[in-house]
Amino acid sequence: MRVCVVLLAALAFPGLARAGTVFLLDGRGWGHGVGMSQWGAEGYARHGFDYRQILAHYYPHTHIGLAGPRTVRILLRENQSKLRVGSASPFLVVDARGHKVHVPTGTLTVRRRFERLAFPLRFEPGAQPLRVGGAGYRGAVVVKAKPGGLMAVNVLPLDRYLRGVVPWEVPVAWHAQTYEAQAVAARSYTLAMLKPGKDFDLFPDDRSQMYGGIRAERTETNLAVGATAAQVLVWGDQIIPAYYFSTSGGKTSSVHDAWPRMQQVPYLVSVADPYDYISPHHIWPTTVLTPERIATVLRLDGVRDLRVVRNPSGRAQAVRALTSHGWTQIPGGVIRTKFKLGSTDFEIQALTLDDVSAGLVYGDRVRVRGWVRGLGRARLQELTDRGWQTVRRIRPAPSGRFAVSLPALRSTELRLAYNGVAGDTVPLQVAPRVSVSTRGQSLHAVVSPRLPLQVQRLTRRRWRAVASSQGVFNGTLRPGSYRVQVLGGSAYASAVTRPVAVRAHTTGS
Repeated sequence: MRVCVVLLAALAFPGLARAGTVFLLDGRGWGHGVGMSQWGAEGYARHGFDYRQILAHYYPHTHIGLAGPRTVRILLRENQSKLRVGSASPFLVVDARGHKVHVPTGTLTVRRRFERLAFPLRFEPGAQPLRVGGAGYRGAVVVKAKPGGLMAVNVLPLDRYLRGVVPWEVPVAWHAQTYEAQAVAARSYTLAMLKPGKDFDLFPDDRSQMYGGIRAERTETNLAVGATAAQVLVWGDQIIPAYYFSTSGGKTSSVHDAWPRMQQVPYLVSVADPYDYISPHHIWPTTVLTPERIATVLRLDGVRDLRVVRNPSGRAQAVRALTSHGWTQIPGGVIRTKFKLGSTDFEIQALTLDDVSAGLVYGDRVRVRGWVRGLGRARLQELTDRGWQTVRRIRPAPSGRFAVSLPALRSTELRLAYNGVAGDTVPLQVAPRVSVSTRGQSLHAVVSPRLPLQVQRLTRRRWRAVASSQGVFNGTLRPGSYRVQVLGGSAYASAVTRPVAVRAHTTGS
């Protein structure tokens, strides 16, 4: 009588880690997206548009008007225990009571109690500009004593202020028409943002406009400020807050979509930005985000999926996250801040490869499943001696799900890849296929593929090797209990068959 034993699962597979989704974050642009894209404006200038045409595109329904001379106040320092104010020529200090102190060349260190003078102190320059903390500024400097420390505010004419703004807002060697568009936008923004009842009007950084004082000034940008002197953008009879930013990614945002608490106005709407592609931030490199990182950064539990909710300007209004507790929604601005993104113009795609079946033996067909969202055709790859090789091109169903069948020929790892990005790996464990048959005292064993096998006999409760072979064994054995063991090496899981009995030959059998 022949007994055939085919190894299906008589081996121990290591525990498989649960496969997880890998999210691919792509995006474009840099900044809040409202108003004029600076790189887009440069693109328009390179295509022959003048500054008036550029401004008309980004701020529709406005016209250029004229504004009278104004003085502006820029915060330079705050919450300081002391301030150093000086000049290369004599200057004047006037306190709150009108007392005047003439100071020769040099630097004064101002503290909360200073020379019996009453705060605020106004420093007036002489023949040379004043310096605060080593940096030069045109105009006067007012030092106030506040509960948190000393505050220094630069007080100067509007266009002298703009000389320190425009060169820090746009790069060197740009087109003159871009500089002029920037000068008009910055002048308009400044006048729309004046705060007469406050200690100062504007911050010196991206909370308002970048301002570098004298060290920022350049000849070409000074010329742009002068060429557009007094020009501002007007809607109706009001100077508009002409917001601007670096890069749109191809389309700007309406003010209400960017800041929902702000009222929508006809001059800050979403417009196409066709020449913004020259910006280095037009499109970002793809970022790979694991569920573990997302959960850590956003303090969520068990992230399983992310979906972008878009506003009418096409940007991420929010991201819906599926967690172990259900769906939750995170504002797009929070995602931008937490992951340090250039803008809210981003999208999130996903790659998921499910765990494959355990207990596979050589020659089986393995069903590989997963889903792909937002990526078109992905590639299923396996790890070989030559590295990662594509074995299938994935065409997901409309739902994103896919399933492909592969032959189980060796132990390896599988992954999904898209362009230069790859998802998590999933182990594929394959055991050799072993068949064992007996007839009387004969034992026949075949291993596929042909791997070294060892025939073992149970003796005194221990399995002891009695024979070995390469792939095939045919032999006569003493009666007893036997099994076949295959050491698969790195390509196959080790396998041990169930015991079979070899019986003594009897007459008539």
